[in-house]
Amino acid sequence: MRNENLKYFSLLILFALAGLQLSAQSTKNLVRKGNKLFEQQKYQDAEVKYRKALEKKPTYTKGKFNLGDAVYQEKNYQEAGKIFSDLGQTAKTDQQKAHSLYNLGNSLMQQKQYAKSINAFIQSLKLNPDDADAKYNLSYARKMLKKQQQKKQQQKKKQKNNKNKNKNKKQKNKQNQNKKNQNKKNQQNKKNQQKQQPKNQQSNQKKSGQQNQRPQISRQDAKRMLDALKNNEKKTLHKLQKQKAKAVRAKPDVINW
Repeated sequence: MRNENLKYFSLLILFALAGLQLSAQSTKNLVRKGNKLFEQQKYQDAEVKYRKALEKKPTYTKGKFNLGDAVYQEKNYQEAGKIFSDLGQTAKTDQQKAHSLYNLGNSLMQQKQYAKSINAFIQSLKLNPDDADAKYNLSYARKMLKKQQQKKQQQKKKQKNNKNKNKNKKQKNKQNQNKKNQNKKNQQNKKNQQKQQPKNQQSNQKKSGQQNQRPQISRQDAKRMLDALKNNEKKTLHKLQKQKAKAVRAKPDVINW
């Protein structure tokens, strides 16, 4: 019984190994087919083959890396970035990690995330310092980051200037409105004064008329008054002459010879 059990157990092991070998061949075969489609620039079809291969063996680094390449060529840079970011941590060799981080940098740069792409290129160069492409892309990403920052500063400055212009415009509009209101008020006051002016003029005319009115006298009364004035003047003159004569006559009495 023991021998039979051992034989049975051995058969199970053989079948399992055969199944694993067939599965491995199927996974590699799917990746190869995907690679051919990728070379023909049929990136969506290649993506399908790579995903099928990964369904059979999710940890197959080559299949996952090639899937990231296919997605990148389809301009799905966000999805490609996720795949390469994961490979940058889980890949078995430094070379695989370096290549994954390099592709991560390219995916981030396509999304204009230049600061993150710079970090990815730096990490790739730490693992593979002689990678000329990584050095070039690192330099390019730094230039693009500088331009991006300058553009943001210009936009902020422009927004600030526009804000100040709008503020000044509002203030000017407010001043103009206040001026219009004041002019309107002045015009209204002027109209009110013009309405009141005729009444004042009439009252002034009445007053001046009353002041200019003098009592009227007859010619006879005027003659009498004139004659009276003449008589008074004659009397006054006669009186003055008498006083003058007295003064002259009294003079010898005052002087002592």
